[in-house]
Amino acid sequence: MKAEEVPNPAVYRLSFYLRQLELFDHIGRHTISSKQLGEALGYTDAQVRKDLAYFGQFGHPGIGYRVDELISRLKKILGTDKIWNVLLVGAGNLGRALMTYRGFLRKGFKLAAVFDADPAKIGREFGELKIRPMEELAAAVSQLHIRMAMLTVPQDAAQTVADKLVAAGIRGILNFAAVSLNTPDDIFVQSVDLALQLEQLSFRMSMPPTGNPPAVG
Repeated sequence: MKAEEVPNPAVYRLSFYLRQLELFDHIGRHTISSKQLGEALGYTDAQVRKDLAYFGQFGHPGIGYRVDELISRLKKILGTDKIWNVLLVGAGNLGRALMTYRGFLRKGFKLAAVFDADPAKIGREFGELKIRPMEELAAAVSQLHIRMAMLTVPQDAAQTVADKLVAAGIRGILNFAAVSLNTPDDIFVQSVDLALQLEQLSFRMSMPPTGNPPAVG
């Protein structure tokens, strides 16, 4: 099955399955059923089986899923069975927080280069990373075989930077700027809008409890 034929929610759930399986593996659990995996995440066993069925046959009769085997297969499906070099554009507060985050490498992503347009930031070092000027972006993408980027620049600069990333050979962009990006159809953009997520949380918290009528007046 082609990637575009798999529903986005199913792909999204694969990441949750993988994290839960890694937790099971960490505590020494060797086998798991679709019912047990689903219950741990709030899904039905039918949903688990349906999601996995998009990618082939899984499990063993009378055993269920072997945890280590399913972890390996999900990593291959998600493309995290190898290390991806990733670059970051935007060394502001959020960018610097991402630079110091140690969890990326455990999931198959290595932050290989950081760029900014502010001369005051260029040359500053954060661990093994040194902030580089935008003029070096294209060369770094080629030399370090980078195909994925994180974008943490102001809204008014996001599209211009995205255009430069695409021109340099980047094919996937994780966009933290609160603006929609216009990119070619073969460029994959995943947006992370923290304010939007807080708005959704605020909405849930502002609704009356289930079963109680809304307040009047």
